[in-house]
Amino acid sequence: MNRDAPGEGRSGSGLAALRPALELRFPRPSVMGVVNVTPDSFSDGGVHLYPPAAITAARGMLDAGAAIVDIGGESTRPGASGVPLDEELARVLPVLEGLEGEAFSIDTAKAEVARRALALGAEFVNDVTALRGDPELAAVVAGAGAYLCLMHMRGEPATMQLHPVYDDVVSEVKAFLEGRLAFAVSQGVREELVCLDPGIGFGKTVEDNFELIRRLPELAAIGRPLLIGFSRKSALGRIMGNPTAATGTIAASIGVAVAAFDRGATLIRAHDVSEHVEALTAAAAVVG
Repeated sequence: MNRDAPGEGRSGSGLAALRPALELRFPRPSVMGVVNVTPDSFSDGGVHLYPPAAITAARGMLDAGAAIVDIGGESTRPGASGVPLDEELARVLPVLEGLEGEAFSIDTAKAEVARRALALGAEFVNDVTALRGDPELAAVVAGAGAYLCLMHMRGEPATMQLHPVYDDVVSEVKAFLEGRLAFAVSQGVREELVCLDPGIGFGKTVEDNFELIRRLPELAAIGRPLLIGFSRKSALGRIMGNPTAATGTIAASIGVAVAAFDRGATLIRAHDVSEHVEALTAAAAVVG
């Protein structure tokens, strides 16, 4: 698993212009660790709310083989409401300052949060709104030459799981991602720095989530690396026979991660980094 070039490309440093294509920085399979600096995220809410805990967790994930750690200060679990800019900044900035020189990304839809994070050394912006949440975010990403993930989400976190219906979920997600990629490029974002995320659990039924993984090659045909975030999602618990499950197990998460890698995923976003790194390393050895 790759952990090269941590912290390169600070905003305004000029190094961002030298940033390699995303698939070179994150060769298949790479693991993105998850640290939510929130009280209410679906899996680790409250665990990393205080900066020392979040910093320690992030460093542990990097030591375990994560290529990068994604830091977020606003929960996007089903039913979640947004938080004000000042609150999100207050949550994440002390953590990002403590990770100076390390490989970290910022999970945000707010331009100002991204701007501050990039100035502190973030190299990647993970936007669940795919540049729809803040009209200034595309310019911030383009100006910094940062990596960018564009994710599909129907509606918003507060309402996205209220009866999501698709005629063909894969075709509709693919068309959305193609459109958002074209928009990002039109705003000056380098296409080779973009990856795409089908948004597992974001306005999808349990069946939709697994159909997206099953037909992942159709999304890979867009031509950009895919990021998959199925770690601990409730759909994993529900296929095990628990219809009210809030989370899934590590083992189930790894099973889907390996299947996603086999079908073309590049980045796997995971809470349990060491277990995912080991499983994906073995899977990659089989693939050759």
